[in-house]
Amino acid sequence: MKIKKLILENFRIFKDRIVIDFEDLTVFIGKNDIGKTTILDALDIFFNGKDAQVKLDKKDINKDSSSNEILIGAVFEDYPQTLIIDTNVETSLEEEFLLNKEGLLEIRKKCSGGDMKKEKIYIVANHPTHENLKDLLILKTSDLKQRAKELGVDLSNEDKRVASKIRKAIRYKFNKEELRLEEIEIPIDKEGTKQIWEQLKNYLPLYTLFKVDRQNADQDAEIQDPMRIAIKKIMSNDEIRNRLREIEKKVEEEITKIAVRTIEKLKEMNSEIAQKLKPRIPEPKWENVFKGMTISSDGGIPFNKRGSGVRRLILLGFLRAEAEEKKEERNVPNVIYAFEEPETSQHPDHQKKLVEAFLALSGKDDTQVILTTHSPRIANLLSVKSLRFLHKENEKVIIEEGSDNVFEKAAESLGVLPSIDADKFDRLKAIVCVEGPTDVEFFKRVGKIIDKDLQVDLSLFQK
Repeated sequence: MKIKKLILENFRIFKDRIVIDFEDLTVFIGKNDIGKTTILDALDIFFNGKDAQVKLDKKDINKDSSSNEILIGAVFEDYPQTLIIDTNVETSLEEEFLLNKEGLLEIRKKCSGGDMKKEKIYIVANHPTHENLKDLLILKTSDLKQRAKELGVDLSNEDKRVASKIRKAIRYKFNKEELRLEEIEIPIDKEGTKQIWEQLKNYLPLYTLFKVDRQNADQDAEIQDPMRIAIKKIMSNDEIRNRLREIEKKVEEEITKIAVRTIEKLKEMNSEIAQKLKPRIPEPKWENVFKGMTISSDGGIPFNKRGSGVRRLILLGFLRAEAEEKKEERNVPNVIYAFEEPETSQHPDHQKKLVEAFLALSGKDDTQVILTTHSPRIANLLSVKSLRFLHKENEKVIIEEGSDNVFEKAAESLGVLPSIDADKFDRLKAIVCVEGPTDVEFFKRVGKIIDKDLQVDLSLFQK
């Protein structure tokens, strides 16, 4: 499945419900503290729950809201066409009326007081609301058979052990108008809906988030070297732990033999000292055996001695490799990579290569890429269709979808020079940075009286 829309309400800066559209590659651009990171965090919470990097709490509730309930929802396309929920018998989301009005799968998660333990999950569906149909998904098989009997539904040609078959037969008795279809929230905590949710979870994309501030913390082991994390993970593998334990036992046996023989010989020389001695073997720390392992350059320079930009690139590669391994382990069909400010610490040439890599990555059928950035230069390397510009109007966050106009708004908002007009910037010799409008006015006036040969481009002086 691929994410098509994200729905947020009462989550941090987003008080009112907002719907955000996604592409295979989606780039959020805007000023600091405008909601870009909030979007990435919301996705982390939605997909990873208690295992998310971001821990949901009451501080995530919008401070101006009268409600204490946070809503994070997602709409998916490319959902599974069939599901097996009853004794190897296939049904579908369409047959069970579990798609929204747009014909897409919509899942909402609500948390009261920002407490994940109070999370409730709903499927938003254009569902029958007729009194004899609205509760079919939560009825047991015996109750479904009784409902069919009450309605005069013939089940002689149906397998009465399969709930989905009975539901289908009951619904078939009603015409489209009688179904009274209405988009409603269906909780997934009872009977048939719970079984459907257990199957759907297997199709949810794997979401992996790389946050820019992770490498600002010296105590984060990944900052020192991603191999530390890899070694720790390998050492937790049961098969490897069992093999190492066999080695430990063998070494312990041999060491004990030597120690016992040593003590026996000591007894012959000084029995009083020998009686106080016994072999004591500490538990080995296998992680320490391999702690010298690292990713080095051809010149032998270890990872933690490289520049911050190179370390960041290697970490990006490490996280991608880790995500793909998890994808294979869980047999997940899709993966979503979210990178916060990938341009940080990168040379412009590396930034361009990163963008090319993201474009190639998002071109895969099973992959989506989400970026946040402050750089119009990064945005300029991408299709405007992928851009999402965040800004405020009357204290409300607005998200505009990509267009040339939106790109210009983003560049102006960030107060930096985008590489839009190549001819203009090829002849650029110097940039003067000033503090305020009076400084700008000064340079404009000076520019009018100095020699034209200096080719001062007054259009570059913007307030």
